[in-house]
Amino acid sequence: MEARTLLQLLVWERGWAYPRFRKEYEKAAQELSVAADEPHFFSATVEEQTFRRWTAGRVKGLPNQPAPEVLERMFGRNARALLSQPSGPPPGASYVPTINESDLAMTARDAASHAGDAASLSVPDMTLDQLDDDIVALAREYSRTSPVEVYRRAKELLSVAQSLLERTQVPRQREHGYLAAGQSAAVLSAICFDLGSLPAAVSLSRTAALYGQVIEHGPLQAYAHGALAFLAFWGGRPAEAVRLVRTAQQFGGLGDTAMTRLFVIEGRAHGHLGDQASAERAVRAALEQSTGARDELHDDVGGEFGFPLDRVAMSNATTYLLLRDADGAEEAAEQALQLLSAKPEHQRPLLISTQAHVDLARARLLRGELDGVQAALEPAFSVPTEWRGAGTLERMAAVRAGLVQTDFRGAPDAIALGERIEDYTAEASAQRLGSTPPLAIEP
Repeated sequence: MEARTLLQLLVWERGWAYPRFRKEYEKAAQELSVAADEPHFFSATVEEQTFRRWTAGRVKGLPNQPAPEVLERMFGRNARALLSQPSGPPPGASYVPTINESDLAMTARDAASHAGDAASLSVPDMTLDQLDDDIVALAREYSRTSPVEVYRRAKELLSVAQSLLERTQVPRQREHGYLAAGQSAAVLSAICFDLGSLPAAVSLSRTAALYGQVIEHGPLQAYAHGALAFLAFWGGRPAEAVRLVRTAQQFGGLGDTAMTRLFVIEGRAHGHLGDQASAERAVRAALEQSTGARDELHDDVGGEFGFPLDRVAMSNATTYLLLRDADGAEEAAEQALQLLSAKPEHQRPLLISTQAHVDLARARLLRGELDGVQAALEPAFSVPTEWRGAGTLERMAAVRAGLVQTDFRGAPDAIALGERIEDYTAEASAQRLGSTPPLAIEP
């Protein structure tokens, strides 16, 4: 058995166990106190745990005074050398390492202490279950909860998840905690986008992706990469959006809902690039997902992580608008509104329905139907200010830009509608919070 420190080697050579070492240490301290005229050295002693740390080499640097001077007096060697690994046995040394009852008892106490520390680094499973329930509830209530309240709750849940991760070392619980943190960050990203902060949304989606990577959770990574793709084309980088969504499609464990969402995002990205064939192919792929596969995030949690047919139709309407396909956009927007109207009123997502109304208006604007534009926008004008998200505002901006085109320029109704849109935008919460350039709706 090799000695870990020179001190341990010398203790073995002398055949000292802890009680003898302590006696010799106290004797040396008293002698040093008298010789150096340091009265406070006289009562110096050493605990068994400290003795074990010194001999085992578990000390960084030198211990506090008077320990270095006492050790040097005991062994006639430099304290730093005593606490370092020996280069070899002292000349003429002859010893047999011994293990006595004190060694065995201390080893048992060290092991019990370590196990106790590990056991204390856990959290009650019921706490994790409650965190799960809270995240599921928020995701499912997202579209019917005010954005400011969603932000507050999601931020609190992310903080709770991070705190729990700091308190547990149980692998199963840590995986649970990382998933909860990732889901919370994903919801925060979505609401930051709705509130008009693209940089914060991007950062939080990357955070969600990293949490998913830590636990190799395919659906969470796919959702986060899909969100990053969505945010990339809103930030004017549609080619990057295509790359990100292709990466997202490669993660394992994805159900039909996840793949539908990713194909919808891919279609939008191709629409921004003006690639009609690729955009239409992605739209068809989104509508044809029917393998029956499910995953725990997009399907079991659902809500903001889900992607129902009304949301698919609404987003496809925007893709057709990017392609300047008025008929396709109007059909998809009307389909979205029809699907939404079939739901009980308290289950209709206000953000989605508002965006569908504005896209319907934009489709009619492409055909020069000013009366149809006004009719389609009426429901949107009644939406409270806190529900006027970034997606809605940029769609409204596209309508406003269209109203100054040649066909409508100077028309009293067009002028009045344009002013009404400006007032609508000026009152919106997202407009007040936004600190980035306008998001891109037009190709």
